[in-house]
Amino acid sequence: MSRTLGAAEARRIALAAQGFADPRPTGRVDRRHLRKVLDQIGLIQIDAVNVLVRSQELPLFSRLGAHPRSLIAEATEAGELFEYWVHEASHVPTEHYHLHRWRMVGEHGWGTFKRLNERRPDFVHEVLERVRETGPVVAGDFNSRVGPKGTWWDWDDAKIALEHLFYIGKVAGRRRPKDFARLYNLADRWIPTEALDREVPGESEARKQLLVLAAKHHGVATLNDLTDYHRQKNAPCKPLVNELVESGELVAVNVDGWKQQAYMHPQARVPRRVNGRALLSPFDSLVFNRERTERVFGFHYRIEIYTPQPKRVFGYYVLPFLLGDELVGRVDLKADRQNSTLLVQGSYAEPGVPDAVIVPELADELRLMARWLELDSVQVQPRGDLARSLAKVF
Repeated sequence: MSRTLGAAEARRIALAAQGFADPRPTGRVDRRHLRKVLDQIGLIQIDAVNVLVRSQELPLFSRLGAHPRSLIAEATEAGELFEYWVHEASHVPTEHYHLHRWRMVGEHGWGTFKRLNERRPDFVHEVLERVRETGPVVAGDFNSRVGPKGTWWDWDDAKIALEHLFYIGKVAGRRRPKDFARLYNLADRWIPTEALDREVPGESEARKQLLVLAAKHHGVATLNDLTDYHRQKNAPCKPLVNELVESGELVAVNVDGWKQQAYMHPQARVPRRVNGRALLSPFDSLVFNRERTERVFGFHYRIEIYTPQPKRVFGYYVLPFLLGDELVGRVDLKADRQNSTLLVQGSYAEPGVPDAVIVPELADELRLMARWLELDSVQVQPRGDLARSLAKVF
């Protein structure tokens, strides 16, 4: 008979798996701390929006507090991280590179690439040779006259070719600091030899290992949760999950209030209490699955970047606020770098959460973020039910 978990118990398991049951470091933060976070969450989703800070920096801040903002770039340069399409574009530990190679060697069913290949059958090879000769490159580098015939390279076609080569693992990607553009270089120049030479599991075995990793990072999860973490499909994974249960690598459980069967990692921590406090990126792995966020935390969350301003409910770049083991509020934040101010453009408490509970903790977290971003002040604007109380403490 399957074990039954209470909803609050499942919530604490999820938070512990994501690193929020652990205190933040009190001393110097370095790459060892980054490695610990990556062991807990497995990947960091990348997003280009920079209204506050690049989103991929926020998961480290949420778990480590103030830290050197160069950690991810330095780890990438050292070959510890690579970029790939995992949960969207993501930073991933290079030790997991072999688990994604089944995608690289499979057919890239991208219609845009197929149409390019039909129009220009030799073009991808030409782009690869250009990378070999002059890499690293960005797609815009192809928007110039090259070669003895003086032909023009089309940026859009070059971008399609580069993204295809990136997907199939012929080239690797990194970010150019000045504008966040994706740089491309031959994979064997940026991916460590030991990662390239590691034995590659077949598709089913790789999928199973990714499902176990997803269970580790979630603690307890449904099939949809497990497959979403690394953007797998349910159909090929459902029988694999059953095999993992039979082998003891996953444990089937029931969770009060969850309609679907749940699965727990056998080594998942079950803390009696979680004293978390964090502002979360919209793309943090704790909340990037919106349906799971609502099921686990009772927190309805949608990012409104692409919503026209008059139709936004909470704001442009809204971060959920974790306190204890619950998501208790949300704030719309912007870094006004010209005036060295962290702007709280909207602040909201969840129903039933008293201002007196949330305001002191949220204010401390905002001050910590401002210092980390080297901003001199925090300014609370009069939008949201929490704004008046929060403004009084600044």
